[in-house]
Amino acid sequence: MTTLRVVVDQMAAPVPGGIGRYTEELTQALIAAAPANCAVEGIVSSSSEADYASIEERLPGLASLYKTTLARRELSAAWQLGLSTSPGPGMIHAPGLLAPLRRHDRVNSGTQVAVTVHDTLVWSHPEAFTATTVAWTKGMIRRAKKHADAIVVPSHAVAAQLSEIVDLGDRVRVIGPALSRTFQLPGAGLAGEFAAQLIDERLGALNLPSEYILTAGTLEPRKGVAAVIAALGEPGAPDLPLVVLGPDSWGELNLATVADEAGLKPGRVQAFPTLSNEDLALVMSRASAFVYPSLDEGFGLPMIQAFQMGTPVIHSDAPALVETSGDAGFVVERNDADGYPRRLAAALTTVLGDRELADRLRVYGSDRSRAFSWRDSAERVWQLHADL
Repeated sequence: MTTLRVVVDQMAAPVPGGIGRYTEELTQALIAAAPANCAVEGIVSSSSEADYASIEERLPGLASLYKTTLARRELSAAWQLGLSTSPGPGMIHAPGLLAPLRRHDRVNSGTQVAVTVHDTLVWSHPEAFTATTVAWTKGMIRRAKKHADAIVVPSHAVAAQLSEIVDLGDRVRVIGPALSRTFQLPGAGLAGEFAAQLIDERLGALNLPSEYILTAGTLEPRKGVAAVIAALGEPGAPDLPLVVLGPDSWGELNLATVADEAGLKPGRVQAFPTLSNEDLALVMSRASAFVYPSLDEGFGLPMIQAFQMGTPVIHSDAPALVETSGDAGFVVERNDADGYPRRLAAALTTVLGDRELADRLRVYGSDRSRAFSWRDSAERVWQLHADL
């Protein structure tokens, strides 16, 4: 029996975040796509029995769960120094940089370690992270350069950016993520009338405007949400409310203040800090347009969500977003910060004012969303380890 051990520790983190969701989805797919006579095991830091039970419940089919003797913080520090032991020889896949990276003999012992780098933001935008996170990430990249057998990245854009930071040779593999299996409209699978009733109930609970522009992110400058708000204050910009998928504040900034400075009426900007996947799909599906203005990303997952829901997408020309879109979105140049809101406003006016263009973007986006699946990602991970 061949075993692939996946570091699932982020699933038990206090705030799992994007890597936690990625870990869960990928591991589920790896279990489902496991070749004959192959199994998937998990590796987790010393945690509570409730955390262990939660991981095993969310990963049905997991062969076993290896529990290290170190808690998460200590394990992270130990692996950064190459001090901690792992379950033994064999294949290890890390959905992040947290991995037992140390000297090993891949040929004779069969041990191999693959890690994942989701973006290069600690280099391009270190101000968005704590000093501890920046130092730990850079330290783990140095260990990956020495000891990782493969480095998975979500896009060719990240591969190119990473190559300018560290020489990893031919070990980098591009394997993109996909949408959650639970990202679907409320009542999916129910009879039409029951699904419609459930959707109406959720719409009432969410209190959405009848028409609105949708964006995602925080007021962190890199995310570009403030530029979208400023765009709606431009002369001739569409007179629609803005719904933000994200918190209503970042540091000392808040959406209401930024909207007021842009000349928008009170209440025109509404935030949804957290939504279930069903509610998120519903909010995506009802938007007149989805704007993803981020200046730098490793992948554009929210764009894929909008594509699947048939919503026209407007996005920046950040390399990873252009790659994710594959010509299915309306691209806006992000350089020249002062002119960015004006260009976003022009893009919104163009897309919302041209029904034929909007319909074409919906069709292109729907087609593009089919290019991403967890099954495909999992099969490529299995193939990667087989190649190693």
